[in-house]
Amino acid sequence: MGNLKANHIDLNKRWYAMRDLKRSNALLPAYKQLSEMGIQVFTPMVSRLFVRNGKRIRREVPFIQDLLFVNDFRQNLDPIVAKIPTLQYRFKKGGKFCEPIVVRDEDMSKFISAVQSSDNPKFYSFDEISALKCGSNIRMIGGVLDGCEGKLKSVRGSKKKSLIIGLPSFLAVSVEINDEFIELL
Repeated sequence: MGNLKANHIDLNKRWYAMRDLKRSNALLPAYKQLSEMGIQVFTPMVSRLFVRNGKRIRREVPFIQDLLFVNDFRQNLDPIVAKIPTLQYRFKKGGKFCEPIVVRDEDMSKFISAVQSSDNPKFYSFDEISALKCGSNIRMIGGVLDGCEGKLKSVRGSKKKSLIIGLPSFLAVSVEINDEFIELL
């Protein structure tokens, strides 16, 4: 805890990138624990199939086990991070001071709205994004994703098109879109 500035006062809520070091089968992961405290948390979730006692069970689990985004004041989060030993800030690399990674509100709200607008969002780690064959930069005009910008992904021979929205250095989401709302940039 010596690296955190004790007298840092922030007047704005921010989206902090954090990590949860609990095991994947923990009963109370950090995203649930923080939600129960009334703190706004976003964790990209995927549906996975598990076999328990011979029965198949489908459960929602985090796409990246230790990644969560928390929206609150730094002075509110510091005591919680100090109290929960498996919860940590993710820090920027290469700086002189240990500075937590903050995601811009605009980027986070577009990412969350894209995920929530789709029944079947597909997540990609940041390393996989360059391997995707993305086309033009586009903006959505109208519809649920109005104003969202990202890359257009279309598969040859398929009529389906997807919008890829990324959170720099973390992950990206691909959601199916309707042709009529696309504006090329």
